Amino acid sequence: VQLQASGGGSVQAGGSLSLSCVASVDSSLMSFLGWHRQAPGKQRELVASVSRAGVTYLVVSVKGRFTVSRDNAKNSVYLQMDSLKPDDTGVYFCTAASVQSAYAPPYRAKYDWWGQGTLVTVSS
Repeated sequence: VQLQASGGGSVQAGGSLSLSCVASVDSSLMSFLGWHRQAPGKQRELVASVSRAGVTYLVVSVKGRFTVSRDNAKNSVYLQMDSLKPDDTGVYFCTAASVQSAYAPPYRAKYDWWGQGTLVTVSS
């Protein structure tokens, strides 16, 4: 499985960016498609995910600002980031969990596959 992410870049605080990710296999087989973030000096964290049923999860710090969605017909997952803050700066990884995690909550799922990461920089 390969995950190819695109988007990201640099923006001032309050701005918006969009991330997209395409999987090399039928994404409907993935229990979760998500985005993890590696911020400078911080642990990698799950920022957003969406289940096969379309149920979304957002970490508290991005609720109300980020939107995650998936399109299984396009084997894709998206992350729309609005009202960006400097704390959102980091490398964002597209991730996917197999069906083995189907019954786990998204933050407990095992994300087996990771994309190459795309840098998001938010300046104040």
